Amino acid sequence: MRPDQAPFHDPLDDPPWAMQLVVRAEKTDPPNHEAVCEAAATAVVRLLTDPRAAEPGGEWHDAVREWESRRIRKVTRRARGVRWPEAEALPGVTVEHAGAQVRAFPPGPVSDVPPQLAKLQVAGLDLPGADEPAPPPEPPYAALALNPDVTITTGKAAAQCGHAAQLLLRRGRRRHVAAWVEAGARVHLVRDEEWRRCVKQSAVAVRDGGFTEVPPGTMTAVAWLVRK
Repeated sequence: MRPDQAPFHDPLDDPPWAMQLVVRAEKTDPPNHEAVCEAAATAVVRLLTDPRAAEPGGEWHDAVREWESRRIRKVTRRARGVRWPEAEALPGVTVEHAGAQVRAFPPGPVSDVPPQLAKLQVAGLDLPGADEPAPPPEPPYAALALNPDVTITTGKAAAQCGHAAQLLLRRGRRRHVAAWVEAGARVHLVRDEEWRRCVKQSAVAVRDGGFTEVPPGTMTAVAWLVRK
């Protein structure tokens, strides 16, 4: 998955790069699956549109450009207790949404993850779904849908939603994307529409690289913008 604007880079080049996402998941009153996915997607977009990443000369600009020239990998980790404020002390962007807190960090080589993040657990983040679908926000917002025929953990789903939102940011019509970002890059995870209808109306689709949980090429998520 490479945004259209990114220069070509051999995806087999080493070292691989990734954006780290950290989900706050306390033992008591953890967030639900959908809220984490939505918060992760918004966090990715807000980091990529932050002046530190979007503007030449920004402290994250070169790292984002290098990362987007490769395979777009994201790693979702969980933090609880003192580990969360340790993670928040590092440069990044936090989104709080519907009881979920997710922080996105500037991308970098997977071999050079800050120790505060490297010690956080990657596998096993799987949270219960909400009892009822949440209503969509006021437009403009990004509608995301996950493939119901593919079983993935919350951590994996959050990364896939982040991928979908990123592709929408890079490939969507400029003025529509600008309005969405200006409104806060709100995201709604669709649960009550047939998957085939979601695919038909989508603007972008995520096909997974196959590094974890699903075979390579699996369509995991789609996204489209809902405008006023």
